[in-house]
Amino acid sequence: MPDVLSHTRADGVATVTLNRPEVHNAFNDAVIAELTAVFRRLGADPAVRAVLLRGNGPSFSAGGDLAWMRRMAGYGPEENRRDALALAEMLRTLNELPKPTVAVVHGNAFAGAVGLVSCCDVALAADSVQFALTEVRLGLIPATIAPYVIAALGARACRRYFLTAERFSALEAHRLGLVHEVVPAHILDAAVEKLISRLLEGGPRALAESKRLIREVAGRPVDDALMEDTAGRIAAARASEEGREGVAGFLEKRPPAWRPG
Repeated sequence: MPDVLSHTRADGVATVTLNRPEVHNAFNDAVIAELTAVFRRLGADPAVRAVLLRGNGPSFSAGGDLAWMRRMAGYGPEENRRDALALAEMLRTLNELPKPTVAVVHGNAFAGAVGLVSCCDVALAADSVQFALTEVRLGLIPATIAPYVIAALGARACRRYFLTAERFSALEAHRLGLVHEVVPAHILDAAVEKLISRLLEGGPRALAESKRLIREVAGRPVDDALMEDTAGRIAAARASEEGREGVAGFLEKRPPAWRPG
């Protein structure tokens, strides 16, 4: 069986499943390359409307595979840099995927897995999930995942959890902003379906442009340049085929073309 499974439903919802349950879905260089390829393919597929990221077996993911880390210890500086860049590229590909992405977290999510969760637009977790950023215990640092984890948790929380490597609960992850919703494990799938139904109501282009808007506007000062930028974006959306169809559907009290029924 492949280490990464991918399946797309008739409604355009794709599920990407980490499929190494025997090692708690720990990832290595091969898994990273496979994830990058899958994310690129799904991002370019116009039939895909949303992407779910899951783990098979008892855990979402334990982070880096021990055998992979053992191999990395024998790499030279340039090999290590290339290896780290491959992970960074996979994370960026997920973060910038032009489709809504949802992390569906169960079991444990450790180290690099917290980076995967942070790169997704929405994260839902079972109430029994444990998170941890464990890198310092191995004499390492959570470098490639840091931009995304800091954006999700905030710098203050990272100053604790990067340094202590202690576990924190799904409820604490929710309080800090890493997780959007925590539910009992037995209704996790129902919560996912409810969220997906909301995402599928949005126009595909509008969803992609909204994701890009957040990345490119967050943290910028509200000056004349930003006002011109945002005004240009909404003007383009209004003039687009999707924008015209969406407004027409609303005024005519019918679903837009991307939402049959």
